[in-house]
Amino acid sequence: MSKQIKVALIGNPNTGKTSVFNELTGLKQKVGNYPGITVEKKEGICKLARGVKAHILDLPGTYSLNTTSLDESVAVELLLNKNDKDHPDVAVVISDVENLKRNLLLFTQIKDLKIPTILVINMADRMSRTGISLDIPLLEEKLNTKIALVSTRKNTGIERLKELIGDFKNLSDRPNVDISVIDPTYLDGLKETFPKQDLYKLWLVITQDVNFMPIEKKLIKDTSSFSTKSKSELKRLQQKETILRYQFINGILKETHTVDVNAAKGLRATFDKVLTHKVFGYLIFFLILLTIFQAIYEWSSVPQDYIDEFFAASSEWVKKTLPAGVFTNLLAEGILAGIGGIVIFIPQIAFLFLFISLLEETGYMSRVVFLMDRVMRPFGLSGKSVVPLISGTACAIPAIMATRTIESWKERLITILVTPFTTCSARLPIYLIIIALVIPEGSVFGLSYQALTLMLLYLIGFGAAILAAMVLNKIMKIKSRSFFVVEMPNYKLPLLKNVAYTVWEKTKSFVFGAGKIILAISIILWFLGSNGVSDNFKNAESIVEKRIASEGFTDFNRLNIATELATYRSALNDSIEKGTYRITNKAVTDSVTARKNILNELAVNQEIAGFKLENSYMGYMGRAIEPVVKPLGYDWKIGIAVLTSFAAREVFVGTLATIYSVGSDEEDTIKNRMAAEMNYKTNKPLFNMASGISLLLFYAFAMQCMSTLAIVKKETNSWKWPAAQLVFMSLFAYIVALIAYQVLK
Repeated sequence: MSKQIKVALIGNPNTGKTSVFNELTGLKQKVGNYPGITVEKKEGICKLARGVKAHILDLPGTYSLNTTSLDESVAVELLLNKNDKDHPDVAVVISDVENLKRNLLLFTQIKDLKIPTILVINMADRMSRTGISLDIPLLEEKLNTKIALVSTRKNTGIERLKELIGDFKNLSDRPNVDISVIDPTYLDGLKETFPKQDLYKLWLVITQDVNFMPIEKKLIKDTSSFSTKSKSELKRLQQKETILRYQFINGILKETHTVDVNAAKGLRATFDKVLTHKVFGYLIFFLILLTIFQAIYEWSSVPQDYIDEFFAASSEWVKKTLPAGVFTNLLAEGILAGIGGIVIFIPQIAFLFLFISLLEETGYMSRVVFLMDRVMRPFGLSGKSVVPLISGTACAIPAIMATRTIESWKERLITILVTPFTTCSARLPIYLIIIALVIPEGSVFGLSYQALTLMLLYLIGFGAAILAAMVLNKIMKIKSRSFFVVEMPNYKLPLLKNVAYTVWEKTKSFVFGAGKIILAISIILWFLGSNGVSDNFKNAESIVEKRIASEGFTDFNRLNIATELATYRSALNDSIEKGTYRITNKAVTDSVTARKNILNELAVNQEIAGFKLENSYMGYMGRAIEPVVKPLGYDWKIGIAVLTSFAAREVFVGTLATIYSVGSDEEDTIKNRMAAEMNYKTNKPLFNMASGISLLLFYAFAMQCMSTLAIVKKETNSWKWPAAQLVFMSLFAYIVALIAYQVLK
């Protein structure tokens, strides 16, 4: 049985920690949450020499062990708690060659915990470009450690890092700094009181902010033998510790680190002047967004068409191949139709994550955060609020968790409450299908109307978040003051491997996360739509056939058959005139009659299926809520889809795909099924400009996600705020959708 080493990967944000993690673990990764909390946990396996495996745990980014957020507390607790199953045998600290001084603060703190520690100096390929020189052997000697000089871009240094991990037992655990000098009386007394405990570990346990995480304090039971310190006094001692560490770091870097100032000058300042300009910065960001939404439509259309046709053909094949019965109907009308309703949007979602990843990898996203701080301040939000609002375009749940970096409770609470207005990727399937149905094709200045509509929906969501924040800032009488600090990482070409990993993981997480819900709901909906207890449901065929015999088809089917036959006859006559066919008038009449019989049979089956659906369990549910949704331009089927999408927004399309498939003899693509859906009272398409815009605006503002409500409850520790969110956003969405439909119809 091979031995396994537990490795903790830790470092400041923007040091390339993810790149190193990806290089070490490849695709052997899994992402989840730490038990009991909503902090992301990434782990993977790395094969070392002699059959040894390393279990790599990627800890949340942190600037130091003096915690200010829940993410940082997770890292500190793991490093302090030797009883934790993930407590590392060796810590690997990732640093950036251009920010070595700041990164070494965290390194010296971890080293002083007497954990075997390796220093990785990343982005080594930038040394020549920035004029940096390092004396690695001397730096190793001064820091009492081993160093791996790594470039994930050029794939160098990773093998050296693996060797050091495998040889971790030979690493020195001697501390770098003696912290007792910052207050000898207090710290010597602490050491005398707990002689069996490590001094620096005691110091960290005492100074952690327990508002974020219950750090274990069983060590500190009896403090009578030494004087205790107030919070303000402990803060001052922490500041003294930081100064002491930087004095140590500065002394080492003077001997081991040199920079050629002339070589270090580059284009970064010039780029920053343009990209963060008070006019051009916003214009460039706007143009980038336009390009992204245009690409989402243009690039994804081909794979989307193939996926759509594949699921339609699969459902048809299942119905024709398998024996008729409950299982076949479930598979064709429930499972395949529902899953097809979400899989079709994989290309668009993948492209969205691709662009977000590219913006982050290049360093541009930090410039956007800085740029938008100017916009946020007048509305009572911190510049740090931009991070959740921007990351909310992927998913509101991690976006709300990202508010933990906001120190002011008022600003954090407001950000939590308004973030769900930001258009997330779960809304994207709804937007894309409805826009395709109701917004005409065409373009202006090379940009399609559909892409412009999609971007407008994103801007509307962001605008609603800003306006809601302004209102909440006026209402909430909480005094607070905070400062905005954001790190500007260097510009760099994105690593395609990192981008690919990100797109794969995020898309997979989205599809499988939504897929479980959609599959369950599709099966339930199929059952509700395929079963009923009333006589109308049981005797649907005879009732509909009698009604057709006495009254004829519905207006829609009658008009549809007449139109189809006229088109068919016209096509035959044109072929005869052109000499394509040489047939008699009687043959034309017989052909049209045969075509009519086929259309009549399809119309009968369609009316029977529609009558059964209306009298099924789902039909009764839909009829019950129809009075509420009818003023918005929706029928009962859309009402059911709106109701089920509370589980997850993306369920909307899957629900309609399932509803329209139940009882249908012929399968068609999801888009075609929705486009063919008619309002039988007006003989007009159900999805028209008025109802489509109403639906788009409803989903732009509605709180349609129970998972988001759950995370808001967890982050605010109260049901009051998610309940207020649900009521306000739902009412606001309903009123806006109502006005839009009544004006446009």
